[in-house]
Amino acid sequence: MNIDDLKQKIRNIPNFPKPGIVFRDITTLLDDVEAFRKVIDIYADHFQDKNINKIVAIESRGFIFGGALAYKMDAAFVPVRKLGKLPGETIKKEYELEYGVDALEMHRDAIRAGDNVLIVDDLMATGGTLAATCGMVEKLGANIAGIAVLIELSFLKGQDKFQKYDYLPLIKYDSE
Repeated sequence: MNIDDLKQKIRNIPNFPKPGIVFRDITTLLDDVEAFRKVIDIYADHFQDKNINKIVAIESRGFIFGGALAYKMDAAFVPVRKLGKLPGETIKKEYELEYGVDALEMHRDAIRAGDNVLIVDDLMATGGTLAATCGMVEKLGANIAGIAVLIELSFLKGQDKFQKYDYLPLIKYDSE
């Protein structure tokens, strides 16, 4: 199974969540055991020599890939959540939306200086949530060993924010 085969597993839902948007539905990829395993194996192989000890995954679909990768790579799992969802002391980072500002949080004690972190999410559009997550990880003194995303919406140019990292998108869409 190659990247083109994986891309064929993504279901396109036109006009969701609003008219003019094509939603890239990953549930059809997750429903295929071989495809899901292939995604995890590609990431694990690519980042195997980075001494990763923490997988930081972004709510909510990033948790699916992050949890499996943490298990496969023998690393700890750190969730990044929307504001107000974590019970302990948190670090917060705001990011810009098309029409406003939102924020993400993670537990302050989940990342330590010197940790080697792999950040995982399902989709990278404008890069706001990934950039906010990178900011929190770096503020806590950890090294970002890599960024893994299943889908990149290349036409939105969010990937330009991550040129200094080992950034690995598997499936790219160059147009809506």
